Amino acid sequence: MASDHSGSTATQQSGLVPHDAEEFSFLAGQAERLGAAVPNAERIDVASSAGAVVSAIAYGDAPADIVLLHGAGLNAHTWDATVLSLGEPVLAVDLPGHGDSAWREDADYSPHTIAPAVIGVIEAVASSPVVLVGQSLGGLTAAAVAAARPDLVSRLVLVDITPSIDQGGPEKLRAFYERLEFSSREELVDYAVSFGLGGDRVEARRGVHLNSRVREDGVVEWKHHFATIAAHALDASSPARTIDRAANWRDLESVRTETTLVRGTRGFVDDSAADVFREHIPSASIITLDAPHNVQEVAPRELADVIRKAHS
Repeated sequence: MASDHSGSTATQQSGLVPHDAEEFSFLAGQAERLGAAVPNAERIDVASSAGAVVSAIAYGDAPADIVLLHGAGLNAHTWDATVLSLGEPVLAVDLPGHGDSAWREDADYSPHTIAPAVIGVIEAVASSPVVLVGQSLGGLTAAAVAAARPDLVSRLVLVDITPSIDQGGPEKLRAFYERLEFSSREELVDYAVSFGLGGDRVEARRGVHLNSRVREDGVVEWKHHFATIAAHALDASSPARTIDRAANWRDLESVRTETTLVRGTRGFVDDSAADVFREHIPSASIITLDAPHNVQEVAPRELADVIRKAHS
């Protein structure tokens, strides 16, 4: 599939997961728990002439100048609570191979490979320049976007990721995704909860519904292309494709806009990784929030405050 996804809004293409008509049904409950208003939300597909679709969610009633990129194995809805806490127009993108976006035939979801898809969505839908926020894989992709197209990015916010992150977090992710099929969504909820993922059971059930699909044979599987992502994008020792950390550092070092790193106290960026980041990017701000790796799900209000400050 083509990696250049710039182009006009398109309808759903064959081979993709059909859009979930109930995908926004969870927003009201989340908004009530957060004491927030429920924004208008619309799913938008952006396609290249080759038909490779990248899907995104536009929240609010105006073109967004805040764009959010999720981590590997997640999707745009991981940002729902943060979006509700922000209360501003936001565009949350399903990275290629995730959510409702098309899978790549080469299964290459490295930051430099998928950055052009994000650039295409920003050009087609957002009000640029944007505050570009990326968590985990989305953070390294955001850095690649900011390096390639500085005209599109006004501020860069990285959430619990640096190019030096290697085995600790990814090993946990690979362990979680060793099992890819389940007899029901409730069984998948049980599995997620057993790994301590997804917060409480209500949130775990929401996450499972939005990140899985039921096949014609009744088997429940993940929506995303993670079986291969886990083997290549997260495995630094993979003989098929290694992580180019040097290139990721070059991206960050070439970014001229203000950069903020948000760490989770129980996340992947430990003190040593933060020190290395500070050596490479001395001008960046580093903020620590009480959260695991998925900061956006556990500390949405606090992360929204960071994004709001970057947006001001």
